[in-house]
Amino acid sequence: MTEKTPPAPQVWPTLRAKDARALIRFLVDAFGFEETVVYGEGELVHHAQLSWPEGGGVMLGSVRETDEQDLWPLRPGSFGAYVVTADPDAVHARAKAAGAEITTELHETDYGSRDFAARDPEGNRWSFGTYPGEPR
Repeated sequence: MTEKTPPAPQVWPTLRAKDARALIRFLVDAFGFEETVVYGEGELVHHAQLSWPEGGGVMLGSVRETDEQDLWPLRPGSFGAYVVTADPDAVHARAKAAGAEITTELHETDYGSRDFAARDPEGNRWSFGTYPGEPR
């Protein structure tokens, strides 16, 4: 049996934030995302990419409440993501130390994952765990 190499991430979850610059700082400090690129002026973020050290990442930008031609009208605080990590205990400790709101403490799931969940200051839900999905 040969082991397949998974393809590079090609699905990038996206979200909007009332204070995108503060959310970027929070996601970097509390969860360990890496700020890859941020385009914008002042407090306005047109586009940001935050990479997850173990692969993949998210893209985000500032909400545009007054722009009627907004082609991506997502509401802040309505996002949720599951993030795979080999060390949920370390991410959990980092999140708690940074003041993240832990909504579900570390636990073992019935499908063999070690998980916890948190909410960011914008109200988005983040779940971190060891379950990498089923192989193709």
